[in-house]
Amino acid sequence: MGQRSLSHYMEPAAKILFILSASAAIIAVGLICVFLFMQGLPAIWNIGVFNFLLGTDWRPTWNPPLFGILPMIVGSLYVTAGAILFGVPIGIFAAAFMAKFCPAPLYKILKPAINLLAGIPSVVYGYFGMTVLVPFVREIFGGTGNSILTASLLLGMMILPTIITISESAIRAIPSEIYEGAIALGASHENATFRVVLPAAKSGVMASIILGIGRAVGETMAVRMVAGNQAVLRMPHEFLSGTRTLTANIVLELGYAYGDHRASLIATGVVLFVFVMLINTLFSLLKKKDGV
Repeated sequence: MGQRSLSHYMEPAAKILFILSASAAIIAVGLICVFLFMQGLPAIWNIGVFNFLLGTDWRPTWNPPLFGILPMIVGSLYVTAGAILFGVPIGIFAAAFMAKFCPAPLYKILKPAINLLAGIPSVVYGYFGMTVLVPFVREIFGGTGNSILTASLLLGMMILPTIITISESAIRAIPSEIYEGAIALGASHENATFRVVLPAAKSGVMASIILGIGRAVGETMAVRMVAGNQAVLRMPHEFLSGTRTLTANIVLELGYAYGDHRASLIATGVVLFVFVMLINTLFSLLKKKDGV
């Protein structure tokens, strides 16, 4: 009787615990939204929406100060686009190889190596970029080496573990009957993998891309070390020019900023947050359009 009574109370208690656990992420995002928008929107309003978003001068020490973040928005877009260009195709093909083509002995080496890549700190990636990628880009393409191209290569490398791991899991989750049916109809191993199994795993692959883009957009330390970070901001006009991203600008100046300067940096965080939300919304609409 006592055990039956105990189980009677434990089930609703467990439901409550699971609901609270599932709500933790929503609550955290809500609190972040409240903080950012309460602190950042008044600054954007005071500066002027168009002056803030489309202004090309960031000079917080001038009188009057100028808070224009357009060069940083463009720089962030360039770096993120470059990381997607380098990281996404390699990540998807690597995931397909590991799920359907990789021999077991080689898989035992590759899987821990990819997991290790995911655990390397950003500053170590940044040091690798400074000592290896910057001289490489300078030697092959010219310029100083501290450029959008270097940051894109480095970020493309950093998002690989996320894309490979999630995409591989999505491919392995596809029922074997789908693959076997394609083989039975005469498809080769390669055609069955890339024309049947991979499209069937589209939802998981797109989720990996979204998480990879989120990593690329939010990365700060490594990009700061290799992207150039000009003291006087200029509109980036090519991939060999340096830039300063939104995240790097916040990190560089938040430590000594105060007043309107600090508020404008928090407003930069609002823009970054909206940017990530737009990317997630765009991918969600694409998934609905494709029926995923």
